[in-house]
Amino acid sequence: MYALVESGTITRIFHNPQGFELGDNQYSADVFTKWTKSEKEAIGLYEVTFDDTNKKNEKWYINTNQTFTYDADAGTVTAAYGTATAKAHADQGSGEDLVEGLKTILIREIKEQAGANLAKTDWYVTRKSEKSTAIPSNISTHRDAVRTKQAEMETAITNAADTAALETLYEVVNTGTEENPVYERPLGRLPELES
Repeated sequence: MYALVESGTITRIFHNPQGFELGDNQYSADVFTKWTKSEKEAIGLYEVTFDDTNKKNEKWYINTNQTFTYDADAGTVTAAYGTATAKAHADQGSGEDLVEGLKTILIREIKEQAGANLAKTDWYVTRKSEKSTAIPSNISTHRDAVRTKQAEMETAITNAADTAALETLYEVVNTGTEENPVYERPLGRLPELES
């Protein structure tokens, strides 16, 4: 990404090489790839440096648009983010104007995962209903474990005090050793049926 600086002001941002006009001169897209850094800067074309210091994970935060700043003393153009805003946890509005909060979205994801997990063994329930064939105990135990863990996960999400607490629930950490790592997250995962 490049910025065109004229009289100390950024006048254009180039996301991809393309031809452009500057004053009475027409420049081809080759300027971006064939000219040296000093040749580009001599006409006011600077490669943009990215400062992602304030950029946060978009699952949890709303980042600002980048702002572009020209530093004449350093001869640089920097793209930086402003302060990110945590996504709302609670639903806002109603009806067609409803904007789901982060907790609603996360809980729906857990419900969908549990539903997909249980769907793998639903045929046992259907068979029992239609033919009175007993559901194997390991299947019943697994299905109960999925529903129990789902409820625990939903409660943990609901009880998270702030965005940092939600992030922590999903952060995967090594609870084992370096030689024998065990990667887990505080929220846990839904149990899988053992073969």
